[in-house]
Amino acid sequence: MKHIFLIALIFGFGILTRAQTEYEVSGVGTNKILKGIISRDLITSDTSFNWWQTSQAGYTPNANAVAALKARGADLQFVVFGGTWCEETRAILPKFFSILDASSFPPDQIILVGVDQDKKDIDHMADDMHVTKLPTIILLKDGKELGRVEEYGKNGHWDQEIGELVASAN
Repeated sequence: MKHIFLIALIFGFGILTRAQTEYEVSGVGTNKILKGIISRDLITSDTSFNWWQTSQAGYTPNANAVAALKARGADLQFVVFGGTWCEETRAILPKFFSILDASSFPPDQIILVGVDQDKKDIDHMADDMHVTKLPTIILLKDGKELGRVEEYGKNGHWDQEIGELVASAN
């Protein structure tokens, strides 16, 4: 519960830029692990994570997800848990950000949390939010969870599920 408050505080008072520096690094090269609150810029500016561009290449964002985010995204937030070491995170996370970019979703409404192989982060947010699969994309409104998409989703179409989740947000 305390991390729901922390998330609301981060979004509510705009201290996300400060929070984005709260992480630890372990490993080297392609085995580098970022653990804690991180940013897309941190990943994309590090050559250890060249999988980002490879995964994004050729991906066309799901049109329904983009439309839903354009229509309803103004008062929504995302908390995303992923592992820089995790194959599913490497495949999905860059594409998720392509959807956000295509919909002009505000970057200050996204918290990205890196976890280690045990799905632990430095603030225990993954434990408190019951994260068991990676990536886990959690949709929030006013600090309350509306739903989540884990790994490739229930039917293998995680991006379609994001669109449906956003479209059903009240």
